Amino acid sequence: MLTSAARNAAIEDMRRRCKEQGMAFTFQRQVIYEAVLDSRQHPTPENIYEQVRGRIPSISLGTVYKNVKTFLDTGLLKEVSLHHGSLRLEANMTPHHHVVCSGCKAIFDLEETEVAPLELGKTPLPKGFAVSRCSVEIIGLCASCRGIGASKKKTQNNNSSGASK
Repeated sequence: MLTSAARNAAIEDMRRRCKEQGMAFTFQRQVIYEAVLDSRQHPTPENIYEQVRGRIPSISLGTVYKNVKTFLDTGLLKEVSLHHGSLRLEANMTPHHHVVCSGCKAIFDLEETEVAPLELGKTPLPKGFAVSRCSVEIIGLCASCRGIGASKKKTQNNNSSGASK
């Protein structure tokens, strides 16, 4: 979660970037952007819509999608990945990687320094291909989907109930 100073700085950066792009800095845009900033789950536009409706009941899903597209086009937000079944967004523009649960589709950030630098193998990139960034996705099952949390609780409950007999 962002500190209040970091959150305020991000909103000020958004205000500046809107001005640079010739976009109006509106209350709706700010609330939509804040919803992404405040989310730790790499939200979908639908998740953003549900959160924003609490502050702006009259907002439409179409307005959220339109602003999300504008934010993506102007670099205020970025798309996390294309292969998780739905558009997932983030405001974290620092270089980092992702850990993805193939069960519940949760996405967690992993600092760039936590992954060894990648080296291209023996196969060269296609002729003329220019790399703009390199990201790693580590795919597996989170503890919840693996049942680790539930089985630990069950074991603890069984142990505590057995001790009282």
